[in-house]
Amino acid sequence: MRPMLRLLAASLLWVSTLAGAAVEIAWEELIPLELRGQQAMPLPVHGISALGELSEEEFGDPALQTEPAAPVVAEMEGRHVRLPGYIVPLGITDTMEVQEFLLVPYFGACIHVPPPPSNQIVHVRSTSGIKLADLYQPFWITGVVQVEHTESELANAGYRIEAASVEPYVY
Repeated sequence: MRPMLRLLAASLLWVSTLAGAAVEIAWEELIPLELRGQQAMPLPVHGISALGELSEEEFGDPALQTEPAAPVVAEMEGRHVRLPGYIVPLGITDTMEVQEFLLVPYFGACIHVPPPPSNQIVHVRSTSGIKLADLYQPFWITGVVQVEHTESELANAGYRIEAASVEPYVY
């Protein structure tokens, strides 16, 4: 019965991709299957107040990415996805909005704790600006994935999404 369920799930994924509908993915899907559960990831920070408690001895230098060239999933190329995460701005417009940023799986990544591995960072250019004051909340990012290594001053990313749509993540 399980092979039939897997075939049905794969068929639905294929049909939704052809139809142009974004498929919601989890961050672990950006890690090659054989490496899932083996990558060292800092614990996520869920509250701004907890950032003051982080120590360099425990988390290392917050400016150093531990895996700047982590393996990626080549099959993600061209997939239309929807992924939740937090925004780390790479630039701010004159109107105090962010259109180019790194999408990361937890709050504080790349700024207060060491950046996650590059296969857990997506370089994004959005179709609309996000107000600087709104960056403390998570967002849904929707767009077509490109498996492409990009470098920035803050961290390297293993994936890229151009012309992404952005919407607040509602709990």
